[in-house]
Amino acid sequence: MSRIALLATAAVGLALFGAAPATAAHAPTITATTVTCGPSALRVGLSTKVCAEVTGNSVQLYGQISLSGPPSPGSTLPVKDLTTTLTGTSLGHLVQPVRFQAATTQVRGVGGTVPCGSTVHAEFTSSALGYPSSPVTMDVPVTC
Repeated sequence: MSRIALLATAAVGLALFGAAPATAAHAPTITATTVTCGPSALRVGLSTKVCAEVTGNSVQLYGQISLSGPPSPGSTLPVKDLTTTLTGTSLGHLVQPVRFQAATTQVRGVGGTVPCGSTVHAEFTSSALGYPSSPVTMDVPVTC
């Protein structure tokens, strides 16, 4: 083989070696999101609970309102005007009116980052005229 052919073959080999795919050590880390919900409770005649989505040290809270069971055949589905309050320690506070019309409804808008190792106390309240308000709560550990 001539020197030119040998140098050309070596140059192609080096070029291909340099084009090797990146190793897994440089791949981005993907952090899973964990959803935790507190126990359901009957509030304003509806099933209510508070939940948290935790990704690393980011926490997003939401309250959920749904029917407490399947409606009776031929019954009228409830429509209720509610005032909801969603609170998370060190994350904020949200008061929002909600018109519940038989479909599961989520109230979102409280969240942020918290220090690893902390615990967030979450609270969700729904109230309506003639019904006393009583919160559903849970504590969410943020382990990172």
